[in-house]
Amino acid sequence: MSGHHRFVALAAVITACVSLPVYGQQPQPADSGALSGLATAKALSEAFAQVAKRITPAVVNISSTRVERTRMAPMSPLFRRFFPELEDMFVDPKREIQSLGSGVIIRPDGYIVTNWHVVQGAQQITVKLSDEREYEAKPVGQDSFTDLAIVKIQAEGLPAAKMGDAKKLQVGEWVIAVGSPLGLAQTVTAGIVSATGRRNLGLQGYEDFIQTDAAINPGNSGGALVNLDGELVGINTAIASEGGGYDGICFATPTSVVWPVADTLIREGSIKRPWIGIIARKVNHGRLGRAGVDIDGGVLLYNMIRNGPAHRAGLHPGDIILQWAETDISDQADLSEAIQATEIGTEVRVVILRDQSKYAAKVTVTERPQNVPARGIL
Repeated sequence: MSGHHRFVALAAVITACVSLPVYGQQPQPADSGALSGLATAKALSEAFAQVAKRITPAVVNISSTRVERTRMAPMSPLFRRFFPELEDMFVDPKREIQSLGSGVIIRPDGYIVTNWHVVQGAQQITVKLSDEREYEAKPVGQDSFTDLAIVKIQAEGLPAAKMGDAKKLQVGEWVIAVGSPLGLAQTVTAGIVSATGRRNLGLQGYEDFIQTDAAINPGNSGGALVNLDGELVGINTAIASEGGGYDGICFATPTSVVWPVADTLIREGSIKRPWIGIIARKVNHGRLGRAGVDIDGGVLLYNMIRNGPAHRAGLHPGDIILQWAETDISDQADLSEAIQATEIGTEVRVVILRDQSKYAAKVTVTERPQNVPARGIL
């Protein structure tokens, strides 16, 4: 409110205070617009409270521990000279690495979905429920490509989240995030859907993120993103931040991705993913234009895995992939989706641009090895 407007409002209050009442004058009704606005605010506040009551029992705190052996610093030549017998006596020390995150109960019999990076390589996983009960959890399956994992605890009758339809989300719609940021369990924050279908962020293999400005911090990973009906619409996964904390740009994996992955992991324990073993980058069309090359779309083959499918097919770093089978490729997300839609073992005709000339190559899609990092490798 401007200074002029503040002055006018204050003057109105003073006038009301010093004016004498007129005999027989009826009291003026309160501003109906203000009351209406207050009622709307209270209704929204009550909606937030009801959603929080509904979803928080289904959100858990997850702590995981993995043990890594670290290398000792090499013995100095002088120490080795005077104490040679000690060189083989020392054991490389071990260190425990702990990870804190969140999870969402999706079945009453103890199945919980979380992010793969929360439980990656864990030797021990502990789940704490909203009522403070703790259970040791066992890994059921993981999919690094979508950064999702399923763990299970031995419990029955648990409050499971109701699955919503993320495809119905609208930009500007209110959403609520629940998780354990910085270890603070059952933290509830609210915001709006900033965007849907965010891709080409380089966060994981398959990207189709909900972007939100609901406050999400380290520890929220694996937690719930819900709509005002209390339905799960996403799993909070990542943030874009200069300093590592909340900067208002947060990403959640939508339930349209979460549910098929979770269902397959529960039934089969793993997901077989196709791949061709390349690292793709955005094409610099400005540079190509200056070199006299005029193309639309395409993906730069930045590097590749030695002896991977693309390498065996004769593709080279620097090639620009223009077409996969009959599909034109405009960016990395297009190529990733095209590869994921291809059955393992299929030979695919790929059109590439190399040295300003177009060539066709045949690439046989194979199963993605489990130990290959998902980030940026197609």
